Amino acid sequence: MPEHIKKKLLEEIKQLEHELAHELPQEIKKAAALGDLSENAEYHMAKQRQEFVNARLGQLKKRMAELSLVNLSNIPKDKVAFGSTVVVFDPTKDEEIEYKLVTSEESDVSKGLISTTSPIGRALVGKQVGDEVTVVTPNGKRQLEILKLTTIHDEVETEAE
Repeated sequence: MPEHIKKKLLEEIKQLEHELAHELPQEIKKAAALGDLSENAEYHMAKQRQEFVNARLGQLKKRMAELSLVNLSNIPKDKVAFGSTVVVFDPTKDEEIEYKLVTSEESDVSKGLISTTSPIGRALVGKQVGDEVTVVTPNGKRQLEILKLTTIHDEVETEAE
């Protein structure tokens, strides 16, 4: 798992755990002291926030576990996969576009960072240079031809040099 992703997730987990253990119990206690709980908006809001924080913590911990299972040796060296940088040609726009396949936490389409679970990411995964893919997007179908591929292995080798 990329170190900056791990750090970002751990920071959010730490912040939410602090809120759950310290801030929310105080809010709930304060709101309960106001009296009748059936019509106490502060109490209900604090309880709803507590449920949300619990659910979000569960999601984050699950995602940490999933990401820790990413094994570089399982990522192909000659096909598009997580960590790949791909240059594609889009004939409808008559332009070359560069995408880097990243986790959903890192994705930022404006910077060319697309998730492996996005429509374009899913269409590209497993393909090689020269392959053409059809991507079904909310704006319709797009044909893309893969012109260049740099895998995560190529990038690791470059960084090691």
